[in-house]
Amino acid sequence: MLKKHIATTPSRRFREDVFLKGVLSNVEPEKRLLTTLAKNSGRNNSGRITVRHQGGRNKRFYRIVDFKRDKTQVEAKVSSIEYDPNRTANLALLSYKDGDKRYILAPEGLKVGDTVLSADVTDTRPGNCMPLKSIPVGTTIHNIALRPGQGGVLVRGAGTGATIMSKGEGRAVVKMPSTEIRSFDERCLATVGQLGNIDHINSSLGKAGRSRHRGIRPGVRGVAMDPGSHPHGGGEGRSGIGMKTPKSVYGRKTLGVRTRSKKKASNQYIISKRKK
Repeated sequence: MLKKHIATTPSRRFREDVFLKGVLSNVEPEKRLLTTLAKNSGRNNSGRITVRHQGGRNKRFYRIVDFKRDKTQVEAKVSSIEYDPNRTANLALLSYKDGDKRYILAPEGLKVGDTVLSADVTDTRPGNCMPLKSIPVGTTIHNIALRPGQGGVLVRGAGTGATIMSKGEGRAVVKMPSTEIRSFDERCLATVGQLGNIDHINSSLGKAGRSRHRGIRPGVRGVAMDPGSHPHGGGEGRSGIGMKTPKSVYGRKTLGVRTRSKKKASNQYIISKRKK
């Protein structure tokens, strides 16, 4: 559910936040699962900007998230649902019977007090983790590994969920949130459920300052630059892009043109490309 604000200032007029009262737990983050997150403002080890439009964010800590779910056959209780400043999805803090604590991505419907399990075969409840071969066809999943033994790398954003379409011959066919249909090894792990914080995509920051607090600096249109700074630059007065295929600042095709390499090794596992 989205929360609108009374327009007491110009910036609050357009601000819309996800209403999380009653969803998030009022607790401090687990100290042993925090680590420092250094600011680099998009610069590499020689000080050159390699990622544009970054810098000036608020200080924050990184929460160590268990994407591998390699603590198997041990039930864990959900101690709290917490906000994570480093990602769009919320986190669930798991407390295991042996005293171990770990963060996982919080799926929709997971509440404080629930129990979750990572095993070869278990119930298809939100938060439970299994290999794809053990998850029934038609189940919504997230945090999918690309290779057996690897941690989950796909479908980790707020509100996202993939669907298992079919299984056979050691492979599982999964429909991704982008509508791409892709084949996975059945031994790859995935977590049951759709990720929570579904309304995140509909929220509005309301003002430029909130982007700056997140470390996002302003971008400049290429047509407003000189020809030495961008392929779209130059011209007299207000000129358009002036080329048939728009380019990025690095000269590569952009604005909707497919740039995926035809020689990419994982192309063989893509059954149907995502729709434009």
